[in-house]
Amino acid sequence: MRLVGYVRSLVPGPDDYRALPRTWRLDLLAGLTVGIVALPLALAFGVSSGVGAAAGLVTAIVAGAVAAVFGGSNVQVSGPTGAMVVVLAPIVAAHGVGAVATVSLLAGVIVLVVGLLKLGRLVTIIPWPVIEGFTLGIAVIIFLQQVPNALGVGDFNGLDHSTNALVAAIQSISMADLAVLPWTLGLVAAVAAVMVAAPFLHRHLPGSIIAIILVSVVAFLAQAPVDRIGALPSALPPPSVPPLDWPTVQQLIAPALTVAALAAIESLLSARVASTLADTGHVDADRELVGQGLASVASGLFGGMPATGAIARTAVNVRSGGRTRLASVTHAVVLLLVVYLAASVVAEIPLAALSGVLMVTSVRMVTPSTVRAVVRASRGDAFVFGLTAVVTIAFDLIIAVAIGLVVAAVLALRALARSGSASREPLPGPAQAGDERIALFRLDGAMFFGAAEAVAAEVERVHGGVEVVVVRMSQIGSLDATGARVITELVQALERRGVTVLLKGIQARHLALAKRVGILDSLRHHKHLFDELPPAVEHARDHVRRAEAARAAEPSA
Repeated sequence: MRLVGYVRSLVPGPDDYRALPRTWRLDLLAGLTVGIVALPLALAFGVSSGVGAAAGLVTAIVAGAVAAVFGGSNVQVSGPTGAMVVVLAPIVAAHGVGAVATVSLLAGVIVLVVGLLKLGRLVTIIPWPVIEGFTLGIAVIIFLQQVPNALGVGDFNGLDHSTNALVAAIQSISMADLAVLPWTLGLVAAVAAVMVAAPFLHRHLPGSIIAIILVSVVAFLAQAPVDRIGALPSALPPPSVPPLDWPTVQQLIAPALTVAALAAIESLLSARVASTLADTGHVDADRELVGQGLASVASGLFGGMPATGAIARTAVNVRSGGRTRLASVTHAVVLLLVVYLAASVVAEIPLAALSGVLMVTSVRMVTPSTVRAVVRASRGDAFVFGLTAVVTIAFDLIIAVAIGLVVAAVLALRALARSGSASREPLPGPAQAGDERIALFRLDGAMFFGAAEAVAAEVERVHGGVEVVVVRMSQIGSLDATGARVITELVQALERRGVTVLLKGIQARHLALAKRVGILDSLRHHKHLFDELPPAVEHARDHVRRAEAARAAEPSA
């Protein structure tokens, strides 16, 4: 029964379309809107990655439909994305265009396995500054990748060039043809102007597609000397298995792991963002990974690119009224109709126009208010944000995320360690004779490997004359094995000095660990463990009185 329930949780079912009778009109309209928005982006991302516009379009169609049906979100729209372009461009430069389909297939299988193993929630444990840092880095790289096409030297005149986007952008400046430059920069500027102005006219106007149509018509009528997309297939290519021999797999498994990590992270982040925009139903992280894995596998079989959930297109879907998977499927059908009915028209789109679309898109990826919020949150968060962005631009996205996670973890442990403290408190109630021989300490926050030693040292520094130490443990937020061992050694050290230790308020969730590590065994008597403070203080005072009486009786003895 568990196996049946597990399988049912990961496959499509009637619940996916329960709201369809109420929402189908809005779903169809949202799908049409997203399809129009996705067309220039799919073409541009395909070109920018080096795989070609056709591959970008195929990915949006095939992966978009498969992820919509099998994914874990009702409104996720999948396809080629800017983040994936950043990762794929170096792979194409190192291994050639033919390797992309194999990488897509391998990465899809990896993401699929992660989903089947129900590890989806682990992928989402990424700090906010790290997410915003690599988003900024991706945006900068996407913008820089468009500079060569914006200058009319997308192919670098057949010359070798750097795979680093910043270096390649600088190299392209010296290669620009002054006869072509006014045309390409003019097209980029026109596209940017239309995309920026469109929302002011109407919030639902698809500025990118309007801009593409306008500049393409102008370039065609003026016979502008600019590079165009070129011939596109008038139908989907037949599916075929890309090269999967062992030497090829060995060569591409590392890039595939990078692509898989990115696909999993970006897809789950996109689905999570969508769930905050409207009531779009539960997001199943594991099923989402299964769907995205199958989408990349299918895309690879059709010669496409690896796919991920696309945050911008998913947001357009939700804001346009999409509530079921019909909207995402409709988006894929719209793009399919473009392939069958308008391939020859799309082929005339200038590459500079696509660069303009991606330049504006990259700028919109970065929200100034969000950047200000991260930078102002704390110095540590600002440092993690900046470091992740810089490493993303200079080196690699996955390396940047890894470094960002490590630094964020170190800073979090540092902050957690500082939350652990030991403070001496006055005894409750009216003062009594002998109270100066009793020290009451309260442990707060975290008692783990990063904080326990400092807290224990504070307690152990009790001055001479103290005969009983009462340790309040009810306020300890977290306790690990190291913290428990340090408390054990603290009790033992005080007892060796003749100081009696009473423990009060060990939480039920910490009791088993306290027993296993030896905290309880280190006490002088099992009755030195208390649930409430008044009995513990009364016991301490009684102990002092008895010790005082014993000292008073010594001379007469």
